Amino acid sequence: MKYLSYILFILPILSFSQENIKYSNTININDLYDHIEILASDSLEGRETGKPGQKMAAEYIANHFNKIGIPPYKGKKYFQKFKVKSKRHVCKCDDCDLTFFKRIFKSNQIIRGENVLGYIEGTDLKDELIIITAHYDHLGKHDSLIFNGADDDASGVAGAMEIAEAFMIAKKEGFGPRRSVLIMPVSGEEKGLLGSKYYTDNPIYPLEKTVANLNIDMIGRLDDWHDNGNYVYLIGSDRLSLELHNISEEINLNYIGLDLDYRFNDEEDPNRYYYRSDHYNFAKNNIPVIFYFNGIHEDYHRPSDTIEKLDFNKIETITRLVFLTAWELANKEKRIKLRDDL
Repeated sequence: MKYLSYILFILPILSFSQENIKYSNTININDLYDHIEILASDSLEGRETGKPGQKMAAEYIANHFNKIGIPPYKGKKYFQKFKVKSKRHVCKCDDCDLTFFKRIFKSNQIIRGENVLGYIEGTDLKDELIIITAHYDHLGKHDSLIFNGADDDASGVAGAMEIAEAFMIAKKEGFGPRRSVLIMPVSGEEKGLLGSKYYTDNPIYPLEKTVANLNIDMIGRLDDWHDNGNYVYLIGSDRLSLELHNISEEINLNYIGLDLDYRFNDEEDPNRYYYRSDHYNFAKNNIPVIFYFNGIHEDYHRPSDTIEKLDFNKIETITRLVFLTAWELANKEKRIKLRDDL
């Protein structure tokens, strides 16, 4: 059964203006394509955490932040480096090459990775923080096969990079966010959500000052439940904050027009996707989250997850939805509230 979108009309009117729509429209297919073409190229060899290709991807993202005017965090660095032990991480597909995936997902490996910090300081509410995440690592190489991970998750990382640029264009024109915004591509996701776990254990801001996490993981393909790209799965939006859910719904209704599909948000969903991407490490700390996801497809965790199969109109539309949601969260007078029944 398909879960229909719903809105609980308990919110004040959104704090939108024509400027916000103007900046969302700076997010465009051409720039998204350019980022994914690099991130999902053979030269990055599948971006396995700890391997040279992952380090190259981190440098590419940091260079983009520098180019668009985001300075190193506190004038020092773009990277939050970590060295941790891997944990058991279950692949979402049913028929993976077990020998390869046992190596990739093996527990108790020492993993060295980096989260990339794109910190955009706010104005009068700068001590509160909105975090946008997407994982830039993937599965690496298996013999001569390269797992490029165009959808998983170069699509989400490209979206996060474009959101960062949209915020910076706005800031340079005098419309910077009131709350601070952290665009944080993370690594170690495929090894057990390691980068996001390291961040929540070692935050640059106190976690109680973090308003929400918007996590983008796979937004460029169709799954078997849909016959066109005009949808996105939202997972977790109402788990911790009904206000966050309602903001997301109203923005989509007024400005975007996607089919918001909640089938995987069901607490009884056997796939348990709510627990299987980087937003979960924030949710565990009582931080409201939304996980944006296109579902599993035939090329998931395969060498065939390549750029020519992506729906760039879909990526552009979902990225604009995430940006407008982040903008509202960053600029509303009062931070969103947690559910009363928690």
